[in-house]
Amino acid sequence: MGCILKAGGGLYSRLAVGAVLLAAGEARRMGGRPKSLLQLGGVPLIRRNLIALSGAGVDEVVVVLGHRAGEIEPALLDFPVTIVHNADYGCGQMSSMHLGIAALSERLDAVIVAMADQPLVNSEDITALIGAFKKRGNASAVVPFVDGERGNPIVLDAAVRAAVLAGDARFGCRQWLAAHPEQVARMETGNRHYCVDIDSPEDIDAFAIKYGHALSWPPGVSA
Repeated sequence: MGCILKAGGGLYSRLAVGAVLLAAGEARRMGGRPKSLLQLGGVPLIRRNLIALSGAGVDEVVVVLGHRAGEIEPALLDFPVTIVHNADYGCGQMSSMHLGIAALSERLDAVIVAMADQPLVNSEDITALIGAFKKRGNASAVVPFVDGERGNPIVLDAAVRAAVLAGDARFGCRQWLAAHPEQVARMETGNRHYCVDIDSPEDIDAFAIKYGHALSWPPGVSA
């Protein structure tokens, strides 16, 4: 990717953007089946999210795996990503997020934190987030809001990344955002792609009814 930023007639070096894609959770509400392997149009959700990040020109991606990592990892083999295994995935999402952002290179200007269970987020949605980040003013984070509902992914600057890594395992992006609301730029949008995720069998059924597309499990993925 590359975005040339202009200010005062001068040119600055392009924005370097990295991403952490979280796919380590236990998926208890799904009976333990890895949500990221659910298929939409025959493509696993984790691959759809990687295609979206790639299409938006993200420079560097870290994927955090944990629960049933051995089943998920083959879906990533043809993507140029860094795979990090969270041995303590049972401790929750924050531990995965810490590992993911720590594994990114320090040269990045922005970090996208994304979830692997979002079926509708595409490259245009990621590009819109990056565009909002470039226009954020003095804010340090960009969060999409759809009709008052917070969505994902979110975008953080290098200072937030450093602050999160400096905290303990109980301090993550959500805690930073709550503690610094004045530093959060709200990207107000009517695009519900940012608010759709799949957590349960009921969500699978509701998705098919609302969007007219079925989500299906690949052969061999059982509870």
